[in-house]
Parts: sequence; structure tokens; C-alpha cells
Amino acid sequence: MPPATDSGRSAAPGLWRDADFRRLWAGQSASQLGEHTSLVILPLIAVLTLDVGADQLGVLRAVGQAPLLPLTLFVGVWVDKWRTRTVMVLADLGRALALSAAALVALLGGLTLPALLAVALAVGALSVFFDIAYQACLIRLVSRDELLRGNSAVEASRSAAQIGGPALGATLTSLLSAPIAVASSALFFAVSFGSIARIRHRESIPPRPDGPHRIWRQLHAGLRFVARDPLLRTVCLASAAFQLSLAATMTAYLIFLPRHLHLSGTTIGLALAATGPGALVGALLAARLPSRLGYGPVLVTAAAIGDGVMLCVPALHGDSIATISALIAINLVFGAFGQLVNVTIMAIRQAVTPHAMQGRVAATITFAGMGLTPIGSLLGGLLTEHWGTRTALLVTAAGMMLSPALMAASPLARLGRTLPSVTAGG
Repeated sequence: MPPATDSGRSAAPGLWRDADFRRLWAGQSASQLGEHTSLVILPLIAVLTLDVGADQLGVLRAVGQAPLLPLTLFVGVWVDKWRTRTVMVLADLGRALALSAAALVALLGGLTLPALLAVALAVGALSVFFDIAYQACLIRLVSRDELLRGNSAVEASRSAAQIGGPALGATLTSLLSAPIAVASSALFFAVSFGSIARIRHRESIPPRPDGPHRIWRQLHAGLRFVARDPLLRTVCLASAAFQLSLAATMTAYLIFLPRHLHLSGTTIGLALAATGPGALVGALLAARLPSRLGYGPVLVTAAAIGDGVMLCVPALHGDSIATISALIAINLVFGAFGQLVNVTIMAIRQAVTPHAMQGRVAATITFAGMGLTPIGSLLGGLLTEHWGTRTALLVTAAGMMLSPALMAASPLARLGRTLPSVTAGG
């Protein structure tokens, strides 16, 4: 179903009649689903099959996220100078091969924690290339007047995968054997490869940087542009606070559900699956609320509600119907308001960024937010190991509230019913 626009109407039919856009959207959706299912499948296999401890689980999650720190900013410069279709298909192929190799090793009974670490590192590194490239590809593929609508479509699918992928990963791990669960993630990347490889649009190859000094200058220009813009600067800070705390929370969360609430993998998948309908509700709200109530008030309120609901998780006990119902409700609210925040933030970011800076701005914000996730995962494991799971969950979930607090104290909170203009520069 085509996503809704800011006015509440469906995206222009012409956008969805574009075969290349449909191929990009389908491939990007499959790739994001593969990425976010693997982020849960690999840790759950480590917990349920290899019986790793909280500190080892934190290391595994951190290794998968570690490539974000050294790679993101440089990938932003490189992607601006290469054909994005080539970058995406190679990233898909590499991830499919890495996960297929892990499935084969698991099938032969030789799966170990070092093997999982190697696969997580490879998938994480290649995901950095794909995630930056698909955003730049969209800008080169559709016209400027279709950019926000196209971006709304791909951002909605990314957010839905980010929220619903963990639920699917938990379900696959519970219902299938470890080798088949890992292979299922590889299949998503293979589907993405097949779809994106069929894009016919021929991008012109931009001039390549003359050397390392030119790359550093371009990288610095992107950082400076974001740092000087008050809206983008706040997005960076709020994203960093959220992603650091969320990564720590998820490490404790994945220990808390099976070992303290004694939930089966199927039940965990059912509870997490509530984020899917929540994401749909959030997408519908994003199409209407910002233009009616103001981008700033909607953004701050949605972030406060979506992040704040996670404070309810440490209060849960046992595997009763009431506990499972509460988990479903929590994930429904988290999914709905998380999607609302994601779509609204992306619209604001695209609106204030000049065309020539889109790739570097995307990379800079990704670096600021996702670059801290390895530290968050390690922190979550350490807090869980030394403070106990409930205390760790409470502390890390409270840390997520720093994100809406930063937004509320910034110019973001004062945005009205229309998007801001493009910032000069770039």
C-alpha cells in the first residue's frame, strides 16, 4: 500500500508507476528486514544454543555494531562518488554469503561464539555501506518534487523493519533450527540483491576524490554543516542519546525475557510482533499529525511517550497472561510512537539539507546515533552482569528519556505546521 503524504493522501501514483523506484523500495525493504532479523537471531542463538553470559552477549552485539564507528563518515564520502546500485548489490551479496556460511557451519554442528562474532562483524560492516547508499540512491533516482514522498516510503519500510524485524527474528529462532533461522536472514539479502540488480537507471559516475586530503575536506564539510545547523545538531545529539540507551536496554531486554520472565521464543516473538501494527499506526499518524499540530510538538510528545513506555518493563513478573498482555501493549506503543518520530525526523532532515550534502548529512547523523550502539551494548551487558537485570533495565530505559528532553530544549520543539526551508550551504 502506498504510504500517505503529509496531507494524508496517498503518494502520487506516478511514483509507484516508476519500476526502478519499486525495485529500490522492494530491495531496500527486504534488506532492512534481513538486517534487523539477523540482529536478533544471532544473539538469541548465542543465548539459547551456546548458553553465553550477559557480558558475552554484550560483546557479540557490540561487534556487530562496531563498524559504524570507523566506517560511517568515510562511507558517506565514498557513496557520493560511486554508483549506489553497485554498492548496494555488493553489500547484499556479501551479507548473504556470510550468513549462508554461518548456517552451513551450524548445520555441521561447528557453530561457536568466535564464528558468530566473525559473521556479526561482516554483516555489520556491509550494512553500513548499504544503509548510506540506499539513501543517496533515492535522491539520484527520483525527481526533487517526488523526493519527500519517495523518502517517506523507504523510511516507513526501514522503520517497520527496525521495529518488526526483532519480532520476526525471535519467532524464526523459536520455530526453526539454528541453521534454518540464520539461512532465513540470508534469503532476505538474496531477495534484495535480485531486486536492486534489476534497476535500469544508469547513474553517472561523479568525479572521484583526488586523494586522501580531498576526502578529509569533504568529510569535514559534512560535519561542519551539521554542527552549524541548530536543527540537525539537535537531531544528532538526540539520536546519540537514544541509540546509546536503546542498545544498552536491548542487551538487558534479551536476557530479561527468557531468563527472568521465563518466556519461550514463540511468546517473545508474539510480544515483539506487536511493534508491527504499532508501526502501521505510527505511519498513519505521521501522515496527519505534524501538519495539524506542528512538527515540533508532535516530535517531542511522541518521543517522550514512545521512550517512556519502556520504563514499565522492569516492573513485570512471571509468564502470566497479564505479563504477556502488558508486553504486547508496551511494544505496540513503542512501535507506534517510534515510527512517528522516525518519519517526522527524516522529513525535517531532508527538508533542511541541500541536495549536494544529502549523503554526508545522512552519514554524519548515522555516525552520531548508531555509532554509539556498540558502547551501549557493552554497557548494557556490564550493567546486567553487575547490577542485575531489573536494575539495568530501569537505568537504561531511563537514559532513553534524555532524547525527548534534548528535543524539548531545542529549536526542534518550536517547529510549526510546515517544514523548514533548505539551509544554505553544501
